Amino acid sequence: MSTTDLRDVATAQAAATATPTPAPGPTRRIRIPRRPRHPQFVLGLVIIGAVVVVSIAAPWISPYDPTAPDAANRYLEPLSSGHFFGTDEQGRDILSRMLWGGRATLLPTFLATTAAALLGSIAGLLAGLSDAWPSAFFMRVVDVLFAFPVVIIALALAEILGMGVWVIVFSIVFAATPYVTRVVYAETKRQRHQDYVVAARSLGSTWSSVAFREILPNVLPTIIVYWTSLIGVLIVFASSLSALGIGVQPPTPDWGRMVAEGSKVLISGSPAVAIIPGIAILLIGLAFNWVGDGLRDILDPHTVAKS
Repeated sequence: MSTTDLRDVATAQAAATATPTPAPGPTRRIRIPRRPRHPQFVLGLVIIGAVVVVSIAAPWISPYDPTAPDAANRYLEPLSSGHFFGTDEQGRDILSRMLWGGRATLLPTFLATTAAALLGSIAGLLAGLSDAWPSAFFMRVVDVLFAFPVVIIALALAEILGMGVWVIVFSIVFAATPYVTRVVYAETKRQRHQDYVVAARSLGSTWSSVAFREILPNVLPTIIVYWTSLIGVLIVFASSLSALGIGVQPPTPDWGRMVAEGSKVLISGSPAVAIIPGIAILLIGLAFNWVGDGLRDILDPHTVAKS
């Protein structure tokens, strides 16, 4: 048999054993799952952003002096005589007082809640790392703090410090810190028995390194969600303290005090004086709660995995 014939036989055998190439089929479209939308989260951010912007811009967009009385224009109805929201019992423009009052309502609450979240997070994180008796004793002390009526504490602080915004700040820190501590403590206890913590400890990491480099990043989403939700609740609480007269003092505009002043004439024919700041407190409280719920869904690993 010649060389050419041998080459032909080898080619035929290779062709017979070769895997046939499948015919090209229709192209399959890969669908990328969409992350679920959170309309309440977006709406909450819009409301919070709008309130923050108009509060910061109050000196430039306020149509009237919020503290200037005008006895000739008392209890004007909304949309009358150049007063969009009307006037109060002293003839002061309600819209101007609403714009300025956002500062006195939001800023102390935000700063105090942030301070409580920081203190409670550090305390709960450190207490949750140990099963020794000092940790258990500390948490029993935290449990005792839940029994103190916060309004009574605020009244006591007002007696010591005098009426003013510091009463609101310290009252919020006292009220919120135990709640944050309890939440972070429980989450830290759950995380410290996870495999990644055991692995870090077996590699020689100290407890301080494990706490702030391993556990804290996993507890942080819970802290952020709880902190955001607390702001909404504590805005209502701070407004109630101002309504009782132990928070922001006149003539500084404040939504809570505006509600208290307007409640005197709520039934007698001028409901806008109390209803308008009351609606503002309700909306900003709901907005922070909506943002907290949205952050919980977004930061929840189970929700992210399903999306």
